[in-house]
Amino acid sequence: MGKYMYDQSRAPIYEALERFREMRVVPFDVPGHKHGKGNPELTAFLGEKCVGVDVNSMKPLDNLCHPVSVIREAEILAADAFGAANAFLMVGGTTSSVQSMVLSSCKRGDKIILPRNVHRSVINALVLCGAVPVYVNPDVDRKLGISLGMSVDQVRKAIRENPDAVAVLVNNPTYYGVCSDLRTIVKLAHEAGMMCLADEAHGTHFYFGDGMPVTAMEAGADMAAVSMHKSGGSLTQSSLLLTGERVNAGHVRQIINLTQTTSGSYLLMSSLDISRRNLAQRGKAVFRKVTEMAEYAREEINAVGGYYAYGRELINGDSIFDFDPTKLSVHTRDIGLAGIEVYDILRDEYDIQIEFGDIGNILAYLSIGDRMQELERLVSALAEIKRRYMKDSYGLLSQEYIAPEVVYSPQEAFYANKKSVPLSESEGYICSEFVMCYPPGIPILAPGERITREILDYIVYAKTKGCSLTGPEDPMIENINIIREEEKISWNSGSVNAMPRMLSTACV
Repeated sequence: MGKYMYDQSRAPIYEALERFREMRVVPFDVPGHKHGKGNPELTAFLGEKCVGVDVNSMKPLDNLCHPVSVIREAEILAADAFGAANAFLMVGGTTSSVQSMVLSSCKRGDKIILPRNVHRSVINALVLCGAVPVYVNPDVDRKLGISLGMSVDQVRKAIRENPDAVAVLVNNPTYYGVCSDLRTIVKLAHEAGMMCLADEAHGTHFYFGDGMPVTAMEAGADMAAVSMHKSGGSLTQSSLLLTGERVNAGHVRQIINLTQTTSGSYLLMSSLDISRRNLAQRGKAVFRKVTEMAEYAREEINAVGGYYAYGRELINGDSIFDFDPTKLSVHTRDIGLAGIEVYDILRDEYDIQIEFGDIGNILAYLSIGDRMQELERLVSALAEIKRRYMKDSYGLLSQEYIAPEVVYSPQEAFYANKKSVPLSESEGYICSEFVMCYPPGIPILAPGERITREILDYIVYAKTKGCSLTGPEDPMIENINIIREEEKISWNSGSVNAMPRMLSTACV
C-alpha cells in the first residue's frame, strides 16, 4: 500500500451498512421514519437507498461516542491516511472539530496565542471554556486588502511575552490560501512547552496532493481540524479531528462527547469513510488536475485584465510562507466592483455560485468535483462582467482586516450584563456579541472588543455592498449588544476605570 500501513481500499462503515441493508431488519428503534416508510415525501426527495441507511447506533454498526468496531476501524484508517496518531470522525462540521481541539487544550483563564483572522468557531470555543486570546495581528497585503499569515517574529514575541500561554493556533491555510511557516511555529510552541493547533478547514487536499504546503501532521502539530466536506468530497457537516503522538486521545474523546451528538449520522460517517478511501487511492492524481485547472484559470483571468487572480508569486518566506495552489482567489477592486458585487452578479445573471465575495475579493473553490468546462464558463462570465460593469474604483474600501482592541475575554463579554443600542451610537462601547460576514465567518467584531469608528464604517459599507452579515441578536444588524456601563467609555482616551478584570494581554 505504499506509504500506508493499512489497507486503504477498505471502508468499514460503508461495508457494515451494506450488510445491514441486506439483512432487512425490522426497525423498532429510532429514527421514526422507519427506513423512509413513514415519510414518503422525504423518501421521494432523498431516495430509498439514502433514507434506508439513515439508522441509529446498534451493535453491528458501532457507536460514535465509544467506538469499538467498524467506526473504530474507520478512524484507524483515517489516521493512517492522514499520517496522524489518531483520527476522530466528526458529524458537527469542522466547527465541532475546532471547538473540541480548543476545549481539549484550554480551560478557564488559560491563554491561547492565535491570529485574529480565525473562524468564528475558535472564538466560540473561548466563550465556552473561558480561555483568554492573545492575538497575533496578521500582516495585511495593502493592495489586495487581505489578511495574511502569522509572521514567525510576531509568534516568537507573543510566546516571549506570554510564557504562561498553553497553546498556539495557526490557520493552515487562510480562506484566501495563505500559509504561515507552520514547521517553525510548531517548533517555537513546543520549545516553550505549548501545544500547537492547526485549523485546516481548507487544507484537506494538502495531505494527498503533490507539491502542496506542509500539513499540520507533517509539521508536528498536536491537533488539526480537517474539513473533509470542503475539498475532500464528503457530505456537508462531516469533518475529522486529527491528533499527534503527544496528545491523550482518551481525553480528546471525552471532550468531543461533551458537545457532539450521541446520535451520529451514518450518512455523514459513511461519507467520511468512502471519501477517505477515495482520497487515499486517487487523491494524488485528482489534486494534480485541480492544481492544473487553478493555474489555467489564474492565467486566463489575469489575461482578461482588471482582475488579479493571485497565487504563489505572493510568497515572501514569512507571513506568506506558502500558498495553496488550488485556491482561485481573485481581486476585483480594480474593475470598480466589490467582490460581493461580482459574487451577486455571477449568481443572479450567470447561474454561477462561487464560495464567497467580500469587499475586495472573490473565491471560487476548486476541488475534486470540478471540470474544465465549468471553469471556462466562469472565466467567460468574469470577462463579460468586466465589459458590462467596469467602472472607476474611486470610493471603494480596500481594507479587509481591522486590528481589534481587546478589553474583555470573549466569555466575560458574552455573558456580561448587556444592552442593545443603535449601531450608529455604539462607538466606544465594548461589544458583547459577534458581527461577521458569512462566508468566510471571520468576525469583524467579537465579544470583548471595542467598537471603533473604523469598524462601524466597515460594517455599514459591507451592508451597503450586500455582504451577508450575521452574528448579532438583531437580524437586521441595526442594533448591537454592548456591555452595560454607567457611562460611555471613550476609546480615544483609553479610560477603562469602570471595567473590572480587564485583560492585561494586548494584541501583538
